[in-house]
Amino acid sequence: MDTSYTDLTRGISAELGQLRSEIPDTLQAFHALGKAASAAGALDKKTKELIAVALSVAARCDPCVGYHAKALVKLLKGIPAKINLIPFNPWPGAPFERSTNKAIDVFGDIVNNAGYTWDNVIQKMSDEQWYAILDCHLTAPFRILRAAQPVIKALSKAELEAGQCVMRKVVNISSVAGLFGNAGQTNYSVAKAGITGMTMTLAKEWGRMNVNVNCVAFGLIKTRLTNSAANGETAHIEGRDIKVGVNPGLMAAMEQTIPLGRAGTPDEAAGAVYLFCQPESDYISGQTLMCTGGLTGV
Repeated sequence: MDTSYTDLTRGISAELGQLRSEIPDTLQAFHALGKAASAAGALDKKTKELIAVALSVAARCDPCVGYHAKALVKLLKGIPAKINLIPFNPWPGAPFERSTNKAIDVFGDIVNNAGYTWDNVIQKMSDEQWYAILDCHLTAPFRILRAAQPVIKALSKAELEAGQCVMRKVVNISSVAGLFGNAGQTNYSVAKAGITGMTMTLAKEWGRMNVNVNCVAFGLIKTRLTNSAANGETAHIEGRDIKVGVNPGLMAAMEQTIPLGRAGTPDEAAGAVYLFCQPESDYISGQTLMCTGGLTGV
């Protein structure tokens, strides 16, 4: 797909505008149906949009992914959340291929990776700090995967009946803090440890649906969260300004413990995820890969 997600969603809006003038009664009914479907009931709007995104991904409908992801971001505004965009393998027999890097970059401008940390030693950590980080790093992935399961199950059943074998990939994101712990990060370490446990569990639950479920545990990666704390950067989340960044002296000391002698780049981090998205990994499941520059313990 060479068209960006921004252009796709813009194109949908333009086409809907044309249809409103040509078949106004039909579009009015469609609008009423959409309004009723998104109304809060047994499921809230955020959960419904998560399901819509999962359905769009499963159907490999790029315009649908862009449309519903954009709506989801608006609903999640001000709420600690993380949305990861993974470049999926081409759908067998589909008339389009894997999204180009350009398209992924453009879509990344719409969906912001809002993961964060809120550190403190355990005796000074509030309930609010504890639940905020667990909600962001553990509860959100759980809800997304729970919403995706019925879709994947139905697709897997149809493929089995047709004599097809289509492998799907789930790549969860953890951290070395979840494997070895990290002082001052009880909340974050517990959340990331939970991700590795969920990975192994889903590998067993979803294996019969031909789904590989794996995990990447990152070490020190250069992001806005690991920039120099001397810059005084903060993350504004739900009315709070949370300090981000690492003391330059501590950063230098941390890099000295890494066999490669430096922090990883975002591109290198993405490469580790990409390894699990390839057909060559079709018989690998339930595993956690450390992307740490050679660091094997903390």
